[in-house]
Amino acid sequence: MTSAPTSSLPRKDWSRQQRRAMSATELVTKLADLQGWSLTGDGADVAIEKAFRFADYFETMAFVNAVAFIAHTEDHHPDLSVHYGRCVVRLNTHDVGGISATDIECARRIDALLAQHQP
Repeated sequence: MTSAPTSSLPRKDWSRQQRRAMSATELVTKLADLQGWSLTGDGADVAIEKAFRFADYFETMAFVNAVAFIAHTEDHHPDLSVHYGRCVVRLNTHDVGGISATDIECARRIDALLAQHQP
């Protein structure tokens, strides 16, 4: 798995910003910019989700470890469902009861991991 450098994406310090749930209009606009991410759940359980497919378990786990690094640096931790050749990433912001700009930023960073990997 060849990965694109995520350091080219400007980093935000989320600890210094007030997080809030995005409005429906903001969410639809931002979601349109994220390829393959979809809205799932409702109410406080609403999230954005995307399934990533890989050739084998090793590639899947390499991806999971890269996502863990992003989660650590962004201080925002997605739910991951890990399978042999697939990982489902689910993002929401529990403390605002919805989807925040942090979720969108993490989705962008996760997508950047595989920018060179996809045809």
